[in-house]
Amino acid sequence: MERELLLLGLLRQHEMYGYQINDLIDAHLSYSIKLTKPTAYRILNNMAEQGWISFREEQVGKRPTRRIYSLTEQGEKRFQELVRISLRNYEPIDAINITAMAFVETVPLNEILSLLEERRDSIERLISKLHSDDNHHGGFGIIIKHQIRHLETDLEWLSDIIDHYASGTGVN
Repeated sequence: MERELLLLGLLRQHEMYGYQINDLIDAHLSYSIKLTKPTAYRILNNMAEQGWISFREEQVGKRPTRRIYSLTEQGEKRFQELVRISLRNYEPIDAINITAMAFVETVPLNEILSLLEERRDSIERLISKLHSDDNHHGGFGIIIKHQIRHLETDLEWLSDIIDHYASGTGVN
């Protein structure tokens, strides 16, 4: 649902071809939204079948034919429905990339500390990257601020875990 909402919302702003959509997501939202190119194209095709978007094909020079997608009246209705559903509902973030913490104590302590410090460095770099990319305004800016807040909370939590292991007490 969130991916459909994103794609409909982008097409609501103006018509776009698939590469533009993917490029925009990669350049500005890839840290907040995980959407691969094949998945985006599959969703676009499904939305076209549903009548939410339409497309026309365009040939530019010797490049391959590309599809220019635009929102239909049905798509606008679906977009409005999805915005309201998403604003009203809350789904917890999946515990992706944290499962190994359940088994952290199977790794020697010196490695735990080294690995978790590398993880902390990665989070700090990502926060820095998001702060440096100030091209986001309005709703997309809100998404980036949410991601920054989430990462800062993760960083604080991770620092607590590292401190516990560094003190030799482990985590309780």
